[in-house]
Amino acid sequence: MDHLLTDEQRMFQDVARNFARDQLAPVAAKIESLDHQDIFLGNVKKLAELGCMGINISSDYGGTEAGVVAFSLIVTEIAKACASTATTVSVTNMVAEVIQAIGSEAQKQEYIPKICSGEFLAGGFCLSEVAAGSDPSAMATKAVKDGDGWVLNGTKMWITSAQYAGVFVVWAVTDPDAYRGKGITCFLVPADTKGIKIMPPEHKMGQIASSTCAVIFDDCYVPSSAILGELNDGFRIAVSELAGGRIGIASLALGVGQAAIDYAVSYAMERKQFGQSVAKMQGPSWMIADAVTELEAARLLIFNAATLKEKGLPFGKEASMAKLFASEKANDICYTSLQLTGGMGYTKDTPLERYTRDVRVTSIYEGTSEIQRVVIARDVLRNFA
Repeated sequence: MDHLLTDEQRMFQDVARNFARDQLAPVAAKIESLDHQDIFLGNVKKLAELGCMGINISSDYGGTEAGVVAFSLIVTEIAKACASTATTVSVTNMVAEVIQAIGSEAQKQEYIPKICSGEFLAGGFCLSEVAAGSDPSAMATKAVKDGDGWVLNGTKMWITSAQYAGVFVVWAVTDPDAYRGKGITCFLVPADTKGIKIMPPEHKMGQIASSTCAVIFDDCYVPSSAILGELNDGFRIAVSELAGGRIGIASLALGVGQAAIDYAVSYAMERKQFGQSVAKMQGPSWMIADAVTELEAARLLIFNAATLKEKGLPFGKEASMAKLFASEKANDICYTSLQLTGGMGYTKDTPLERYTRDVRVTSIYEGTSEIQRVVIARDVLRNFA
């Protein structure tokens, strides 16, 4: 795919690759301990200084204007070294993009430069709830009009970077009598607003360094100027922005899968059984061939979705196709890589067990694989109809 990239895109890819190799890879295992969160956050700050928190953001607001393809390339390179960091980068960029796309000029000037510069270490995307994950229209969080503002009450779940986010994009029901999904509004809520409580991080099996928390809104008052976009138009915003987020998670899955097979191939080339390199045996060599073919297919699906978005064309189905294929195949490839390395791959002496834990959630968050199939099929059937 390299021949399809511009010189600028290659430059951003190289910057991310070098930073991932030199700064992230050496500490990726270490920062799984919460005692080393300062290292994780320090690297997040450095990535902001490199322009990685506003990749598809206008320079008017401190962004790099590198585009969606560059965003995908950067997330992939970061994920090869540390999926936890890549998740923070992906979600924070998504928050900056939704503010740029929907926000008022005052909102853009207030929040986006702080995200891009690293003054805000991250942005939080508060959509999911216990009973509203794959079905966000079922959310229970409410916002009730109170004078010149709104009072938010409810609990959001599995919020990436909640512990250190500077601002939250929050969805709440503002018209409970409206048809399902039609009475939801999006709000911009600074993290220091009274009435917000960040719960302790969830104990996850993977991407441990990336903080994932419940966020409670308890009589949290925000002015009407906090509304992002139009009143009762929040569900449409959520659906639109999730499509863009799927490009990020597909890119992340691609990076983890690539790192896993790279390690496994290197190991299999050195290890000898029955008098020859394991990698040269037909069975393992075919496993390698299938893995790299699937990764290249995923790469092209992601590139297609990113290019469509960058050109302002419809890309929702393509983003779902990319996320579905990339996340499922990356999961398979991590297990293939474990198989290629045998018992050694199952130990913590290699990074494969971490890759395998980290990649698992890519077929769950930003829309499960099952939801991606619904989105894809619905689009196909709509066109036939």
